[in-house]
Amino acid sequence: MYTVAGPLKRVPPPPAATPVRVAIAGATGYTGQELLRLLSRHPAVTVTAATSSGATAARRLPALARRWNGTITALDPDALAREAEVVFLALPDQAAAELAPKLVEQGVRAIDLSGAFRLRDDSARARWYPHTRGLPEGLAYGLTELERDAVIGARLVANPGCYPTVSLLPLVPLAAAGRLVAGADIIVDAKSGVSGAGKTPSERTHFSEVHGSMSAYGVLGHRHGAEIEQGLSRTVTFTPHLVPLDRGILATIYIRVAPGTTEEALGDVLQHAYAGATFVRLVGGALPEIKHVAQTNFCDIGWRVDGSGRVVLVSVIDNLLKGASGQAVQNMNLMIGAAEETGLL
Repeated sequence: MYTVAGPLKRVPPPPAATPVRVAIAGATGYTGQELLRLLSRHPAVTVTAATSSGATAARRLPALARRWNGTITALDPDALAREAEVVFLALPDQAAAELAPKLVEQGVRAIDLSGAFRLRDDSARARWYPHTRGLPEGLAYGLTELERDAVIGARLVANPGCYPTVSLLPLVPLAAAGRLVAGADIIVDAKSGVSGAGKTPSERTHFSEVHGSMSAYGVLGHRHGAEIEQGLSRTVTFTPHLVPLDRGILATIYIRVAPGTTEEALGDVLQHAYAGATFVRLVGGALPEIKHVAQTNFCDIGWRVDGSGRVVLVSVIDNLLKGASGQAVQNMNLMIGAAEETGLL
């Protein structure tokens, strides 16, 4: 078994004398509430606005009582630009596609948690995000550990999807090191808790439908498949599943490497890629579980190898944190010059 200890916890520097003003557009959904929870206690920022997803102010947020004493207001793009230096967009794709460029034009830096700006290819974007007319200048893809330099100077960060995050973190270093057999299938079999479907109720996410069951969906036609393929520049078979959990994703990934490749050799590649990366924990053959990362911003990665070149990677995240709001705050930390871990440990 190959086990790599994570880096030691680093102590963030003291916050700046003047906190950065931040706002959340769409603060009442699952990811928006997670953002508000994280940012309300972040030492380097102050939350100046938290809005609903539309023109009507939404309901109270009782879970955040005494953590955040502000008021949810109606979505007002001009007010966001006046009141914040950084705006988080936890909005539907169409709304984010319309609002993000306007904020950037007014000198506001934005972090978009929708999928509107994730895909670079025009044809793929037209299929999956038809409301996105183009990609603004200063755009970065916010898979933090692999895109730090781009994120630091970005005007707009496209926060990755939850499934691409849990899939690309183990796969990209192996692909970059030439470990994946050319032309061999890459299969990503992923299971997500119900919060990944968002807050709007549907028959599929009803308690009586999910409890005691598991279902595949988006088979050979899920937009996160295109995002994973973009990150690897090759075809991937991606199948997501809905499981009766409130949060968390476990991805079981099947790849081929050269016969004779050892677990230690793959571990060396991953250890080199994530040396000093606080939020990626390599556990080798001690395969991770969702409960190991729930309510955290960690991605845990384990792997098993046999002599014939078959590899099974297991990667787990909390879909609402490392798969959404936690990674968004991690990106913001880079953008404002704070320690990457600030507000997340």
